Amino acid sequence: MAISLTLPTIQNWSCHNCGGCCRQHAIEVTEEERQRILAQGWTANDGTPSGNALFERHAGPPWAKRYRLAHQADGACVFLDERGLCRIHAKFGEAAKPLACRIYPYAFHPAGKKVTVSLRFSCPSVVANLGRSMSQNADEIKQLARAVVPDGFERTPPPALSATERLDWPDVLRVVDAIDATLATTDVPIAIKLQRALFWLNLVEQSRFDKLGGARLSEFLDIIRQAATEEIRPNADGREPNAVSPTPLGRMQFRLLTAQYARKDTAADLSSGWRGRWKLFRAATRFARGTGNVPPLQSVFREVPFETLEQPFGLPAESEELWTRYFRVKVAGLHFCGPAYYDVPLVEGFQSLALIFPATLWIARWLAASQDRTQLTHEDVSQALAISDHHHGYSPIFGSFGFRRRVRTLAQMGEIPKLIRWYTG
Repeated sequence: MAISLTLPTIQNWSCHNCGGCCRQHAIEVTEEERQRILAQGWTANDGTPSGNALFERHAGPPWAKRYRLAHQADGACVFLDERGLCRIHAKFGEAAKPLACRIYPYAFHPAGKKVTVSLRFSCPSVVANLGRSMSQNADEIKQLARAVVPDGFERTPPPALSATERLDWPDVLRVVDAIDATLATTDVPIAIKLQRALFWLNLVEQSRFDKLGGARLSEFLDIIRQAATEEIRPNADGREPNAVSPTPLGRMQFRLLTAQYARKDTAADLSSGWRGRWKLFRAATRFARGTGNVPPLQSVFREVPFETLEQPFGLPAESEELWTRYFRVKVAGLHFCGPAYYDVPLVEGFQSLALIFPATLWIARWLAASQDRTQLTHEDVSQALAISDHHHGYSPIFGSFGFRRRVRTLAQMGEIPKLIRWYTG
Protein backbone atom coordinates (compact mmCIF):
# COMPACT_ATOMS: atom_id res chain seq x y z
CA MET A 1 0.00 0.00 0.00
CA ALA A 2 1.32 3.45 -0.94
CA ILE A 3 1.88 5.76 2.01
CA SER A 4 0.69 9.35 1.69
CA LEU A 5 3.06 11.65 3.57
CA THR A 6 2.56 15.15 4.96
CA LEU A 7 5.97 16.85 4.88
CA PRO A 8 7.14 19.84 6.97
CA THR A 9 7.86 22.03 3.96
CA ILE A 10 9.16 24.93 6.11
CA GLN A 11 12.10 22.75 7.18
CA ASN A 12 15.34 21.91 5.36
CA TRP A 13 17.78 19.16 6.26
CA SER A 14 20.83 17.30 4.99
CA CYS A 15 23.39 15.39 7.03
CA HIS A 16 26.60 17.39 7.51
CA ASN A 17 28.57 14.56 9.17
CA CYS A 18 29.01 16.31 12.51
CA GLY A 19 28.84 12.95 14.30
CA GLY A 20 26.69 14.41 17.08
CA CYS A 21 23.99 11.76 16.79
CA CYS A 22 26.67 9.05 17.05
CA ARG A 23 27.84 10.48 20.37
CA GLN A 24 24.60 10.91 22.25
CA HIS A 25 22.15 8.21 21.17
CA ALA A 26 21.83 4.62 22.31
CA ILE A 27 21.10 2.60 19.16
CA GLU A 28 19.08 -0.55 19.75
CA VAL A 29 19.52 -3.20 17.06
CA THR A 30 17.24 -6.04 16.06
CA GLU A 31 18.57 -9.59 16.11
CA GLU A 32 18.66 -9.52 12.31
CA GLU A 33 20.76 -6.35 12.37
CA ARG A 34 23.06 -7.79 15.03
CA GLN A 35 23.72 -10.90 12.95
CA ARG A 36 24.30 -8.80 9.83
CA ILE A 37 26.89 -6.65 11.63
CA LEU A 38 28.61 -9.73 13.05
CA ALA A 39 28.81 -11.15 9.52
CA GLN A 40 30.60 -8.00 8.36
CA GLY A 41 33.69 -9.32 10.14
CA TRP A 42 34.88 -6.33 12.15
CA THR A 43 38.28 -6.67 13.87
CA ALA A 44 40.83 -4.52 15.70
CA ASN A 45 42.44 -3.79 12.32
CA ASP A 46 39.28 -1.82 11.48
CA GLY A 47 39.60 0.21 14.67
CA THR A 48 36.72 -1.60 16.40
CA PRO A 49 36.22 -4.52 18.76
CA SER A 50 35.21 -7.81 17.21
CA GLY A 51 32.34 -10.22 17.69
CA ASN A 52 29.92 -9.71 20.56
CA ALA A 53 32.03 -6.86 21.98
CA LEU A 54 30.40 -4.70 19.31
CA PHE A 55 27.16 -4.83 21.31
CA GLU A 56 25.87 -4.21 24.81
CA ARG A 57 22.95 -6.09 26.27
CA HIS A 58 20.61 -3.53 27.81
CA ALA A 59 17.24 -5.19 28.37
CA GLY A 60 15.13 -8.29 27.98
CA PRO A 61 15.03 -11.72 29.63
CA PRO A 62 17.64 -14.41 28.81
CA TRP A 63 15.39 -15.90 26.12
CA ALA A 64 14.71 -12.53 24.45
CA LYS A 65 17.80 -10.41 24.98
CA ARG A 66 17.87 -6.87 23.62
CA TYR A 67 21.08 -5.30 22.38
CA ARG A 68 22.36 -1.89 21.43
CA LEU A 69 25.58 -0.83 19.72
CA ALA A 70 28.51 -0.62 22.14
CA HIS A 71 30.14 2.69 23.02
CA GLN A 72 33.68 3.96 23.22
CA ALA A 73 35.08 5.35 26.47
CA ASP A 74 33.98 8.89 25.56
CA GLY A 75 30.41 7.75 24.90
CA ALA A 76 30.70 7.69 21.10
CA CYS A 77 29.35 4.79 19.07
CA VAL A 78 31.85 1.97 18.67
CA PHE A 79 31.70 2.48 14.89
CA LEU A 80 32.47 6.22 14.94
CA ASP A 81 35.95 6.86 13.55
CA GLU A 82 38.42 9.62 14.43
CA ARG A 83 37.03 11.82 11.63
CA GLY A 84 33.52 11.64 13.07
CA LEU A 85 32.29 9.29 10.33
CA CYS A 86 30.52 5.93 10.51
CA ARG A 87 32.73 2.94 9.74
CA ILE A 88 29.77 0.81 8.64
CA HIS A 89 28.65 3.49 6.20
CA ALA A 90 32.19 3.96 4.84
CA LYS A 91 32.81 0.24 4.28
CA PHE A 92 29.40 -1.17 3.34
CA GLY A 93 27.18 1.79 2.46
CA GLU A 94 24.33 3.53 4.24
CA ALA A 95 21.88 0.66 3.75
CA ALA A 96 24.09 -1.57 5.93
CA LYS A 97 23.60 0.63 9.00
CA PRO A 98 20.94 -0.14 11.63
CA LEU A 99 17.55 1.26 10.72
CA ALA A 100 17.53 3.55 13.77
CA CYS A 101 20.65 5.28 12.43
CA ARG A 102 19.22 5.69 8.95
CA ILE A 103 15.95 7.19 10.15
CA TYR A 104 17.43 9.92 12.33
CA PRO A 105 16.44 12.78 12.51
CA TYR A 106 13.07 11.95 10.94
CA ALA A 107 10.02 10.84 12.91
CA PHE A 108 6.87 9.34 11.37
CA HIS A 109 3.44 9.54 13.00
CA PRO A 110 0.03 8.28 11.79
CA ALA A 111 -2.48 11.03 11.06
CA GLY A 112 -5.63 9.29 9.93
CA LYS A 113 -5.20 8.10 6.36
CA LYS A 114 -1.85 9.85 6.04
CA VAL A 115 1.50 9.78 7.83
CA THR A 116 2.93 13.07 9.00
CA VAL A 117 6.67 13.68 9.18
CA SER A 118 8.52 15.54 11.91
CA LEU A 119 12.20 16.04 12.73
CA ARG A 120 14.33 15.94 15.85
CA PHE A 121 16.00 19.23 16.68
CA SER A 122 18.76 17.48 18.60
CA CYS A 123 20.47 17.50 15.19
CA PRO A 124 22.38 20.80 14.71
CA SER A 125 21.63 20.80 10.97
CA VAL A 126 17.89 20.65 11.72
CA VAL A 127 18.22 23.53 14.19
CA ALA A 128 20.15 25.60 11.63
CA ASN A 129 17.74 24.64 8.80
CA LEU A 130 20.66 23.51 6.65
CA GLY A 131 20.45 21.36 3.56
CA ARG A 132 17.85 20.35 1.03
CA SER A 133 14.14 21.07 1.32
CA MET A 134 11.80 18.32 2.44
CA SER A 135 10.34 18.27 -1.07
CA GLN A 136 13.80 17.49 -2.46
CA ASN A 137 14.20 14.76 0.19
CA ALA A 138 10.76 13.28 -0.52
CA ASP A 139 11.96 10.10 -2.26
CA GLU A 140 14.36 9.25 0.57
CA ILE A 141 11.70 10.00 3.18
CA LYS A 142 9.21 7.72 1.40
CA GLN A 143 11.74 4.86 1.41
CA LEU A 144 12.28 5.30 5.15
CA ALA A 145 8.53 5.47 5.75
CA ARG A 146 8.03 2.16 3.97
CA ALA A 147 10.63 0.63 6.29
CA VAL A 148 9.12 1.85 9.57
CA VAL A 149 5.40 2.55 9.11
CA PRO A 150 3.44 -0.65 9.84
CA ASP A 151 0.65 -2.04 7.71
CA GLY A 152 -2.72 -0.88 8.95
CA PHE A 153 -1.36 2.39 10.33
CA GLU A 154 -4.57 4.10 9.21
CA ARG A 155 -6.40 2.19 11.96
CA THR A 156 -4.33 3.91 14.65
CA PRO A 157 -6.79 5.80 16.89
CA PRO A 158 -6.35 9.56 17.20
CA PRO A 159 -4.87 11.02 20.38
CA ALA A 160 -7.33 12.01 23.08
CA LEU A 161 -8.16 15.70 23.07
CA SER A 162 -8.15 15.96 26.87
CA ALA A 163 -8.51 13.67 29.86
CA THR A 164 -12.26 13.35 29.19
CA GLU A 165 -12.82 14.13 25.50
CA ARG A 166 -12.02 12.30 22.28
CA LEU A 167 -12.59 13.34 18.67
CA ASP A 168 -12.25 11.50 15.37
CA TRP A 169 -9.22 12.05 13.17
CA PRO A 170 -10.69 14.83 10.96
CA ASP A 171 -11.64 16.87 14.03
CA VAL A 172 -8.34 16.25 15.82
CA LEU A 173 -6.57 17.53 12.72
CA ARG A 174 -8.81 20.62 12.75
CA VAL A 175 -7.51 21.40 16.24
CA VAL A 176 -3.92 20.75 15.11
CA ASP A 177 -4.40 23.06 12.12
CA ALA A 178 -5.77 25.76 14.45
CA ILE A 179 -2.66 25.51 16.65
CA ASP A 180 -0.46 25.78 13.57
CA ALA A 181 -2.41 28.82 12.37
CA THR A 182 -1.84 30.51 15.73
CA LEU A 183 1.88 29.77 15.53
CA ALA A 184 2.17 30.85 11.88
CA THR A 185 1.11 34.43 12.64
CA THR A 186 3.93 36.80 11.68
CA ASP A 187 2.93 40.03 13.45
CA VAL A 188 3.74 39.04 17.06
CA PRO A 189 6.67 37.33 18.83
CA ILE A 190 6.69 33.59 19.48
CA ALA A 191 6.10 34.18 23.22
CA ILE A 192 2.77 35.86 22.42
CA LYS A 193 1.81 33.09 19.99
CA LEU A 194 2.48 30.40 22.59
CA GLN A 195 0.43 32.22 25.22
CA ARG A 196 -2.47 32.62 22.78
CA ALA A 197 -2.41 28.92 21.92
CA LEU A 198 -2.32 28.00 25.62
CA PHE A 199 -5.21 30.38 26.30
CA TRP A 200 -7.62 28.91 23.78
CA LEU A 201 -6.51 25.32 24.38
CA ASN A 202 -7.42 25.87 28.03
CA LEU A 203 -10.94 26.66 26.81
CA VAL A 204 -10.88 23.52 24.67
CA GLU A 205 -9.91 21.47 27.73
CA GLN A 206 -12.94 22.81 29.61
CA SER A 207 -15.41 22.15 26.76
CA ARG A 208 -17.60 19.21 25.77
CA PHE A 209 -17.57 18.04 22.16
CA ASP A 210 -20.32 15.43 21.97
CA LYS A 211 -22.34 17.71 19.66
CA LEU A 212 -19.52 19.78 18.24
CA GLY A 213 -17.68 18.57 15.16
CA GLY A 214 -16.95 19.32 11.53
CA ALA A 215 -17.84 22.85 10.43
CA ARG A 216 -19.26 23.71 13.86
CA LEU A 217 -15.94 22.77 15.47
CA SER A 218 -14.06 24.94 12.97
CA GLU A 219 -16.36 27.86 13.82
CA PHE A 220 -15.82 27.29 17.56
CA LEU A 221 -12.05 27.23 17.07
CA ASP A 222 -12.16 30.48 15.08
CA ILE A 223 -14.13 32.16 17.88
CA ILE A 224 -11.81 31.13 20.71
CA ARG A 225 -8.70 31.89 18.66
CA GLN A 226 -10.04 35.40 18.09
CA ALA A 227 -10.74 35.69 21.82
CA ALA A 228 -7.13 34.73 22.53
CA THR A 229 -5.92 37.38 20.09
CA GLU A 230 -7.99 40.05 21.85
CA GLU A 231 -6.95 38.89 25.32
CA ILE A 232 -3.19 38.54 24.75
CA ARG A 233 -1.62 41.47 22.98
CA PRO A 234 1.92 42.85 22.86
CA ASN A 235 2.67 46.34 24.11
CA ALA A 236 2.29 49.27 21.74
CA ASP A 237 5.95 48.93 20.77
CA GLY A 238 5.33 45.30 19.77
CA ARG A 239 7.25 43.91 22.72
CA GLU A 240 6.21 41.39 25.35
CA PRO A 241 4.08 42.84 28.21
CA ASN A 242 5.84 43.26 31.55
CA ALA A 243 6.44 39.86 33.09
CA VAL A 244 4.84 38.75 36.35
CA SER A 245 7.24 36.65 38.38
CA PRO A 246 6.34 32.95 38.65
CA THR A 247 5.42 31.81 42.16
CA PRO A 248 8.05 30.14 44.39
CA LEU A 249 6.31 26.77 43.91
CA GLY A 250 6.14 27.32 40.17
CA ARG A 251 9.84 28.18 40.05
CA MET A 252 10.78 25.04 41.98
CA GLN A 253 8.68 22.79 39.74
CA PHE A 254 10.13 24.51 36.68
CA ARG A 255 13.75 24.10 37.83
CA LEU A 256 13.22 20.37 38.40
CA LEU A 257 11.63 20.05 34.95
CA THR A 258 14.46 22.00 33.32
CA ALA A 259 17.07 19.82 35.02
CA GLN A 260 15.67 16.84 33.11
CA TYR A 261 16.23 18.70 29.83
CA ALA A 262 19.76 19.75 30.77
CA ARG A 263 21.01 16.24 31.56
CA LYS A 264 23.24 14.22 29.28
CA ASP A 265 22.97 10.49 29.90
CA THR A 266 25.85 8.75 28.14
CA ALA A 267 26.41 5.01 28.25
CA ALA A 268 28.93 5.62 31.04
CA ASP A 269 26.32 7.55 33.02
CA LEU A 270 23.71 4.83 32.58
CA SER A 271 26.11 2.17 33.87
CA SER A 272 27.53 4.20 36.77
CA GLY A 273 25.41 2.41 39.38
CA TRP A 274 24.67 3.84 42.81
CA ARG A 275 27.40 6.49 42.52
CA GLY A 276 25.71 7.98 39.48
CA ARG A 277 22.28 7.83 41.10
CA TRP A 278 23.61 9.52 44.26
CA LYS A 279 25.17 12.28 42.14
CA LEU A 280 21.85 12.88 40.37
CA PHE A 281 19.98 12.90 43.69
CA ARG A 282 22.31 15.56 45.08
CA ALA A 283 21.90 17.63 41.91
CA ALA A 284 18.09 17.33 42.11
CA THR A 285 18.19 18.52 45.72
CA ARG A 286 20.11 21.63 44.70
CA PHE A 287 17.72 22.32 41.81
CA ALA A 288 14.77 22.00 44.21
CA ARG A 289 16.32 24.53 46.64
CA GLY A 290 17.37 26.92 43.89
CA THR A 291 20.03 28.59 46.04
CA GLY A 292 23.79 28.63 45.75
CA ASN A 293 25.34 27.42 42.51
CA VAL A 294 23.74 25.39 39.72
CA PRO A 295 25.38 21.93 39.62
CA PRO A 296 26.78 21.33 36.11
CA LEU A 297 24.92 18.41 34.54
CA GLN A 298 27.26 18.06 31.56
CA SER A 299 30.59 19.39 30.39
CA VAL A 300 29.23 22.43 28.50
CA PHE A 301 28.07 23.97 31.77
CA ARG A 302 29.98 25.32 34.74
CA GLU A 303 28.74 26.24 38.20
CA VAL A 304 27.05 29.64 38.27
CA PRO A 305 24.70 31.12 40.88
CA PHE A 306 21.03 30.24 40.42
CA GLU A 307 20.19 33.90 40.92
CA THR A 308 22.32 34.84 37.89
CA LEU A 309 19.98 32.90 35.61
CA GLU A 310 16.98 34.89 36.86
CA GLN A 311 18.36 38.16 35.47
CA PRO A 312 17.20 39.40 32.02
CA PHE A 313 19.36 38.00 29.20
CA GLY A 314 17.17 39.03 26.26
CA LEU A 315 16.06 36.92 23.30
CA PRO A 316 17.98 37.46 20.02
CA ALA A 317 15.71 38.61 17.21
CA GLU A 318 17.08 35.95 14.85
CA SER A 319 15.88 33.23 17.24
CA GLU A 320 12.24 34.08 16.47
CA GLU A 321 12.38 32.20 13.16
CA LEU A 322 13.94 29.16 14.83
CA TRP A 323 11.27 28.99 17.52
CA THR A 324 8.37 29.42 15.11
CA ARG A 325 9.79 26.72 12.84
CA TYR A 326 10.44 24.40 15.78
CA PHE A 327 6.91 24.56 17.16
CA ARG A 328 5.23 24.37 13.74
CA VAL A 329 7.25 21.30 12.75
CA LYS A 330 6.45 19.58 16.07
CA VAL A 331 2.75 20.45 15.96
CA ALA A 332 2.11 19.61 12.31
CA GLY A 333 4.11 16.40 12.78
CA LEU A 334 1.95 15.36 15.79
CA HIS A 335 5.26 15.09 17.65
CA PHE A 336 3.74 16.31 20.92
CA CYS A 337 0.84 14.02 21.84
CA GLY A 338 -0.62 10.55 21.36
CA PRO A 339 1.69 7.66 20.38
CA ALA A 340 4.52 10.08 19.55
CA TYR A 341 4.53 11.48 23.09
CA TYR A 342 3.74 8.83 25.71
CA ASP A 343 0.04 8.69 24.68
CA VAL A 344 -0.53 12.07 26.32
CA PRO A 345 -3.76 13.92 25.34
CA LEU A 346 -3.40 16.76 22.87
CA VAL A 347 -3.94 19.66 25.29
CA GLU A 348 -1.55 18.29 27.90
CA GLY A 349 0.97 17.49 25.18
CA PHE A 350 0.96 21.08 23.95
CA GLN A 351 1.37 22.37 27.50
CA SER A 352 4.44 20.15 27.84
CA LEU A 353 5.74 21.29 24.45
CA ALA A 354 5.25 24.96 25.36
CA LEU A 355 7.34 24.46 28.50
CA ILE A 356 10.34 23.59 26.35
CA PHE A 357 10.48 27.30 25.42
CA PRO A 358 11.28 28.71 28.90
CA ALA A 359 13.28 25.59 29.78
CA THR A 360 15.50 26.04 26.73
CA LEU A 361 15.96 29.75 27.41
CA TRP A 362 16.99 28.92 31.00
CA ILE A 363 19.55 26.46 29.60
CA ALA A 364 20.69 29.09 27.07
CA ARG A 365 21.24 31.54 29.94
CA TRP A 366 23.30 28.86 31.68
CA LEU A 367 25.45 28.45 28.57
CA ALA A 368 25.98 32.21 28.34
CA ALA A 369 26.71 32.60 32.06
CA SER A 370 29.19 29.72 31.84
CA GLN A 371 31.17 32.00 29.52
CA ASP A 372 30.70 35.05 31.77
CA ARG A 373 28.18 36.66 29.44
CA THR A 374 24.90 38.36 30.42
CA GLN A 375 23.32 38.49 26.95
CA LEU A 376 22.09 35.56 24.90
CA THR A 377 23.33 34.93 21.39
CA HIS A 378 21.44 32.99 18.75
CA GLU A 379 24.13 30.31 19.07
CA ASP A 380 23.26 29.93 22.77
CA VAL A 381 19.60 29.40 21.91
CA SER A 382 20.42 26.95 19.10
CA GLN A 383 22.73 24.87 21.28
CA ALA A 384 20.25 24.89 24.16
CA LEU A 385 17.42 23.74 21.89
CA ALA A 386 19.52 20.83 20.61
CA ILE A 387 20.21 19.86 24.24
CA SER A 388 16.59 20.01 25.35
CA ASP A 389 14.96 18.47 22.28
CA HIS A 390 17.27 15.46 22.61
CA HIS A 391 15.07 14.34 25.51
CA HIS A 392 11.61 15.59 24.54
CA GLY A 393 9.47 12.61 23.60
CA TYR A 394 12.35 10.13 23.88
CA SER A 395 13.55 10.07 27.49
CA PRO A 396 11.28 7.66 29.43
CA ILE A 397 11.20 9.98 32.44
CA PHE A 398 9.16 12.50 30.42
CA GLY A 399 6.29 10.03 30.23
CA SER A 400 6.41 9.17 33.93
CA PHE A 401 3.63 10.00 36.37
CA GLY A 402 5.86 12.45 38.23
CA PHE A 403 6.90 14.45 35.16
CA ARG A 404 3.34 14.58 33.80
CA ARG A 405 2.02 15.68 37.18
CA ARG A 406 4.60 18.48 37.21
CA VAL A 407 3.36 19.71 33.80
CA ARG A 408 -0.28 19.51 34.91
CA THR A 409 0.52 21.35 38.15
CA LEU A 410 2.21 24.20 36.29
CA ALA A 411 -0.74 24.38 33.87
CA GLN A 412 -3.39 24.37 36.62
CA MET A 413 -1.53 27.07 38.55
CA GLY A 414 -1.39 29.28 35.45
CA GLU A 415 2.40 29.24 35.65
CA ILE A 416 3.26 28.30 32.05
CA PRO A 417 2.42 31.74 30.55
CA LYS A 418 4.29 33.40 33.44
CA LEU A 419 7.37 31.27 32.77
CA ILE A 420 7.22 32.08 29.06
CA ARG A 421 7.09 35.82 29.76
CA TRP A 422 9.72 35.71 32.53
CA TYR A 423 12.41 33.92 30.54
CA THR A 424 11.79 35.84 27.31
CA GLY A 425 13.25 38.96 28.95
